[in-house]
Amino acid sequence: MSGEAPSDAKLIDVVLDDATIGRANADVEHERAVAIFDLIEQNHFWPVGHDVDGVPHDYKLKLGLIEQRLVFSITDCDDTDIATHILSLSPFRRTVREYYQICESYYEAIRSATPSQIEAIDMARRGLHNDGSETLKERLSGKIEVDHNTARRLFTLICVLHWRG
Repeated sequence: MSGEAPSDAKLIDVVLDDATIGRANADVEHERAVAIFDLIEQNHFWPVGHDVDGVPHDYKLKLGLIEQRLVFSITDCDDTDIATHILSLSPFRRTVREYYQICESYYEAIRSATPSQIEAIDMARRGLHNDGSETLKERLSGKIEVDHNTARRLFTLICVLHWRG
């Protein structure tokens, strides 16, 4: 085990737990699909302390909810269990609720509002998204190392799970 993150540590697959996924509207499904696609394309993800010299540091992540707790189940590329981390959703509730409300406003606005109104709503949406991402990075500290963009995409998936869970 090492204390330093390999520069090539990354996610190669992300799955949302079927047991916690219900039906969602098209906007939520689109957010989910884009977040997973973007996450797989570019990310930095490292279960702290996991080090296998000479082997690619590729991980798979399954996100789910158990009793209102967020579950990160991490395996390697051969599906060998690496770690499971369970986080309380309490620190995310207000931000997720406000983010969901602003997203609804945003989707309504893109259908009928002026460009300046859309831009104002989008700036507020991005601000809440950044707040949620920073909270996630703090909650994962010492467990999973992620960069800013990875945290943003994971926060989107947390919102999707919260909306459905």
